[in-house]
Amino acid sequence: MLARELGAALNGRRLRVRAYKIMDANGLRRVRLYDARASCLTYLADNGVPDHLLAMWAGHTNVKTTKKWYVKPDVADLLPAAEAWGGLAGGV
Repeated sequence: MLARELGAALNGRRLRVRAYKIMDANGLRRVRLYDARASCLTYLADNGVPDHLLAMWAGHTNVKTTKKWYVKPDVADLLPAAEAWGGLAGGV
């Protein structure tokens, strides 16, 4: 939750507008906040933050929701599975 200077909560539109201004001012590519949310939660998960804290951070009551929709493996995460498959397939 973000708030304005006077303490009033920012709604989704105002939050987007402010975030895009910050991205533009810093020469950053515009990223949808929804996508940034998934990236943030994946980063936290990859760096050892426990599942129940990820769910709290995301505002979810069910850890499974957070893991299913927001924590995404990247190519590096899949490498051990690919290596194991290579061994099973005889290194082909």
